[in-house]
Order: sequence, then structure tokens, then C-alpha cells
Amino acid sequence: MDLALTLPPTTDDRWEIAAQMGVTNAVVHTLEIGDGRRPTDYDTLLRWKNRFEHAGIDLSVIEGSVPLTDTTRLGKPGRDEEIDDFCRFLRNLGRLDVPVVCYDWMAGIRWARTATSVPSRGGSLTTAYDNEQMSRGPKPDIPPITAEELWANLEYFLERVVPVAEEAGVKLGLHPDDPPREEVRGVPRIINSVEAYERALDIVDSEHNGVTFCQGNFAAMGVDVPSAIRRLGDRINFVHFRDVEGDADGFVETWHDDGPTDMLAAMEAYEDIGFDGPARPDHVPTMAGETNENPGYETMGRLFAIGYMKGLLEQVGNDNR
Repeated sequence: MDLALTLPPTTDDRWEIAAQMGVTNAVVHTLEIGDGRRPTDYDTLLRWKNRFEHAGIDLSVIEGSVPLTDTTRLGKPGRDEEIDDFCRFLRNLGRLDVPVVCYDWMAGIRWARTATSVPSRGGSLTTAYDNEQMSRGPKPDIPPITAEELWANLEYFLERVVPVAEEAGVKLGLHPDDPPREEVRGVPRIINSVEAYERALDIVDSEHNGVTFCQGNFAAMGVDVPSAIRRLGDRINFVHFRDVEGDADGFVETWHDDGPTDMLAAMEAYEDIGFDGPARPDHVPTMAGETNENPGYETMGRLFAIGYMKGLLEQVGNDNR
């Protein structure tokens, strides 16, 4: 397992902090770009890659900031052009040896939370979801769509992009719906169970058509996380290491060492399946002195999580000696 941090594509003090923690893998996330761009051109990505490389960091994952919108998820006019752009993006990442792309299939409403300042341990702040509160809000302004239409659109997408990903040597990691419900405000969600993942992976049977195993979402599905890791096995291409208390109707993010999931057992499961890809801490609490302007992605909680993950990995290594 390669421990990674989300970092901006331009140098700041988090790069230095990552190096001091011994983290040498970066994930570029939409949240870290800040201006809404989703660059796909070779020259921009080359500058990103070289900037990280000169700092001794491998650019391992592009997440969120990918050329994929509801135009494709909803099967609207223009999706073929967007898919062509996605394929160019994959080819350029392949030329630069960037191994993983994380994407999602959440239409209308993407990542959903109803609170971002829930008090947690020692007065830290975390995020939460309450479906009763969420359901009172207006439906998103999108054309009506059924779950089976979303499946058909995902199949259309994967049948076109996975061969390109194979050719480029880039692995795709489909992120679970967050929260993993059947619907949010009347819009269906389809990537909400282990069985749904198996259906998606069967569309194109390739290691390049894989999973972003976001542990908190699997916990909210009500499944045993270590068992789900073993079940999806070598199709896991990227890991979000986190936990929640609750289920898809309502949950609160937890500290990495204070949730219901046996995190050591999860690490042991990754070891058992031979996972050697990137893994990053996800959705950390906001700690004292931090602004909470970017809930879940402030710095100090990520430092704690990286240290915790390092400790778990060391324990797994000791157990296997």
C-alpha cells in the first residue's frame, strides 16, 4: 500500500509536511485546485507531474477533477464529445505514467452532507448526513431518469473508456455513491452496494475497470468492511481510508481510531488481497485552530490519520513475519 495525501498541483506548505511525514504519493483532487478547472491537456498535466517529481513526490491519482459531468451520466446530447475528452485525458495520463483515475456516477446531487460542524472528540468538528433533513429540500433541476437508465449510461461509458484505459495503462476507480442510498431527493443512485459493484465490474471484465474502495461508504452500506475488501479483491485500485457511525439514512464521520470498523482488520484484508496501490486518509475532523472552510480536508486531522495508518501497516507487517 502506498500512503498518499491530497495535495494541490501548485506547491504550498502541505507538500513540505507530506515529505516530513514520509508520504511520497499525491492525489490531485478538485478541492485542491480551487478554480473549478478540469484540465485534460498533456502540457498542463506534464507540468503537474514534473512539479511533484522535482519535490520527490509521485502523482498517483487524479480524483474529482476529471472531464466527466451529468452530460454523460444522464446520457444528454454532448456525451460522446465528453467521453472523447475523457479518453484523451486517459491517454495523456498514460503518457505521464499517472496510474489511477477516480470518478463517480452520482447524478444531480454528488457528495451530500447536511452538517459540516458536528462536535466530536475534544471539540473537533466533523460532517454528517441526515436523510430526513435532506429529503425536505428541492429536487435538482435535471431531466427525470431511472436507475436502469443510469446503468445503461454507465455501460455506454465503460464500454468506450475501459479499452482506452487498458491501452494507456491507467486504472479506473469507481467511487461509491455518497451517501450510498437508492435515491437522494428523488434522483436514483446505483453504486450503493457490493452487488452493484459486481454488476459494474462485469460490464467490462478488466483490472482497469475497478473500484475506489471508500471505506466510510461501505460501512454506511451496512456490510462488513474487511469482508467486502476480500470480495472485491484485485479490482480495488484506490482506497479512501475512513469510517462512519450510522447507516445510509443517517451517519456521522468519525475519527479514524474511534469508529465502529475494525481498522486493523481492514488493513489485514488489504494485505491478504495483495493491494499495492494508493490509499489516502479521507474526511478527517477539523481540529483546534483550523478554519473548517474545507470540511473533512483540513491538515492536522490528515497528519493524525497518516500516522495511524502507518501504525496499522507496521502492525500488519509484524503479524506476518
